[in-house]
Amino acid sequence: QVQLVESGGGLVQAGGSLRLSCTASGSIVRINTMGWYRQAPGKQRDMVATITSGGTTNYADSVKGRFTISGDNAKNTIYLQMNNMQPEDTAVYYCYAKRPFIIPSWGQGTQVTVSS
Repeated sequence: QVQLVESGGGLVQAGGSLRLSCTASGSIVRINTMGWYRQAPGKQRDMVATITSGGTTNYADSVKGRFTISGDNAKNTIYLQMNNMQPEDTAVYYCYAKRPFIIPSWGQGTQVTVSS
């Protein structure tokens, strides 16, 4: 099993920045992709950004140019730097980790609120 612990959420004004962190522990050897999803009230959970073990990144169109995902393999940690945040970025942000042929693991979620 993989355990994921997120941190860094909070309240920020529009135009501001936050950085989320997610540290993985447990059966991490076979993780090939990690990333962030978010879920706003009454909406489905959507992909925000992902990063593969080889460093390839992918972003939702709504965050391109504003958010940056990165990873530190030595710390088993990924980060999501969020800049120029907007009220529509308000959501619970979930970290996830994917291993081949195994259901992805999810963190507990961290609340991000952007005030206008």
